This record gives sequence, C-alpha cells and structure tokens, in this order.
Amino acid sequence: MIGYGLPETVAQLYPQTDDKERVELKHAYRRRFLELAAKQPPALFPSVQETLECLRQDGHSLAIATSKSRAGLERILTGLGMASYFHGSRCADETTSKPHPLMLNELLTEFATPAAEAVMIGDTEYDMAMARAIAMPRIAVSYGAHCPERLHLYEPELCVDRLSQILQWRGCR
Repeated sequence: MIGYGLPETVAQLYPQTDDKERVELKHAYRRRFLELAAKQPPALFPSVQETLECLRQDGHSLAIATSKSRAGLERILTGLGMASYFHGSRCADETTSKPHPLMLNELLTEFATPAAEAVMIGDTEYDMAMARAIAMPRIAVSYGAHCPERLHLYEPELCVDRLSQILQWRGCR
C-alpha cells in the first residue's frame, strides 16, 4: 500500500468501515507515524543529495509528486534541509492521489512542459502507472517501496540501484 494516499489506503484496508471510523483510523495512523518520526529523523538514500545538486546545477527543474500530505512533505523537506531543491510539488491532500496522473498533469501545466520532456522517478508501481498513463518517461528506483519486478511491469526507461545512475540517462548531463 506504500505509495497510495492515506485515505485510499484506509479505504482499501478497511472497506467495511464508515466515514467516521476511517477518519479515526487516519488520525490514529498520523499520530503513530509522527511519534515514530520524532524518534528517527528523515534520512536520504546514498547519492540523492549530490544527484539533485547536479541536476539543479545543470538547469533541470525538480518537482515532487507524492502521496504524502502537504504537512508531511514540508516536515520532511525542512528536516532534511532540502526545500530549496524543488521548484514545485503536489501532494495527495491537494489533488487526486496516485496512481491517477492528475498531480503529474498539474505539475506539467505549472512548468509548461510536455510529458515527453519530463521524467518521473519513482519507487512504486503507482509512480510508474501514473507516468505511463500520460506517456511520460519513467525511471524506476530499485531500492524503494516496491521490488524491481513490480516496477518493470510498467516498462521504465531505466531501473537504477543508486540515484546517481540517472545522471547517465539522456538529457541529464
């Protein structure tokens, strides 16, 4: 379920619950998540910061399309000192959640960029599915939430074991 928005996850896991119970479950999940997050601050995978820095220096616009809430994304980016790395973002509590491609379409519109000139880099099949739905090139990250076998079903351009490998892909350097 990693990669779905929280409302979609709760609905999928607890289909017999009513709206009130789902709200209670979401609040309980958020409380527990924040408790755990306070004990272990966010950390980046190896080569992520350096790769993002290279892409920024090369003039690429960077954006985030996430199933996290706006508050969750801001908390993580602030904790990592990474907010200034990104030119735009869409969160699941602001638009339709993954795997629907609306958040990607909104970002493409914001940047006035055709899907064919962008790339979605993701670690879930939901990332791959939303990009494929709008014919956006996609790069799978093998070490994230979903195993490479699940990601390969969506025919990514590339599947990387380390983010820095994307720098060798067309147009990145």
